[in-house]
Amino acid sequence: MINIALIEPEIPQNTGNIGRLCVSSDSELHLVKPLGFSLSDKYMKRAGLDYWQHLSWDVHNSFDDFIESFADRRLVFTCSCNGISIHDYEFQPGDTIVFGKESVGLPQWMFDKYHDNVVTIPMIGKTRSLNLANSVGIVMYEALRQLDKKGLKPFGEKSNIRQGIL
Repeated sequence: MINIALIEPEIPQNTGNIGRLCVSSDSELHLVKPLGFSLSDKYMKRAGLDYWQHLSWDVHNSFDDFIESFADRRLVFTCSCNGISIHDYEFQPGDTIVFGKESVGLPQWMFDKYHDNVVTIPMIGKTRSLNLANSVGIVMYEALRQLDKKGLKPFGEKSNIRQGIL
């Protein structure tokens, strides 16, 4: 229902944690090169634990390759400073949420080009941004909550969200 794309991720533990999150939500993970680590990195696999084998994932050689393969899907870009609050944005089934690399996020030109689909996590404290893996979890579960509220059952016939498990 909701998919995640990481543009040039740098920290293997974050990618491993995000992979685990994707398995738990039955989402696809898309990694866009260059990666700041090897895909066989022990830290990434350790963070993903034994879930990595269940992950549906793909690696794209460049942002252009990624965009070409997603021409028929809506992309939602995340920003730490500007954009529509994730609570006000209307997520749709099939959305692919795009996150930038840990050190600098996504480039400004992406926000300029895709300005109608830029979201942010509201923050009231003095931090510049949140950890990438935490951000992915927050945005993904807000999207899933919205879809569940619309009756789209992102977790199968019985929603775990409505049951208060999540």
